[in-house]
Amino acid sequence: MIAEFSIVPIGKGESVSEYVAECLKIVRKSGLSHQLTPMCTVLEGEYDEVMEVIRRCHMKVMTMCDRALTSIKIDDRKGRKEAIVEKVRSVERRIGSGT
Repeated sequence: MIAEFSIVPIGKGESVSEYVAECLKIVRKSGLSHQLTPMCTVLEGEYDEVMEVIRRCHMKVMTMCDRALTSIKIDDRKGRKEAIVEKVRSVERRIGSGT
């Protein structure tokens, strides 16, 4: 499955890079395939692994602030691996810029 998530610390100002950096440490340590984007982080793996990483990120942010808003979007398709890469490649092939 692929999960897109973002965690927003409430009441901590405009910049969230400090919080994102702490979460990215957790994501990288997990060994799961991932992509950091300007708006969210995307993870790929088995449901329990992915949700555990997101839980750990949420709990880390909660040690740094009193309130956080965590959003998760899941794309779960049986039998698919490397979907993070393949979904992008599929679109690029359709527009003629395949890699």
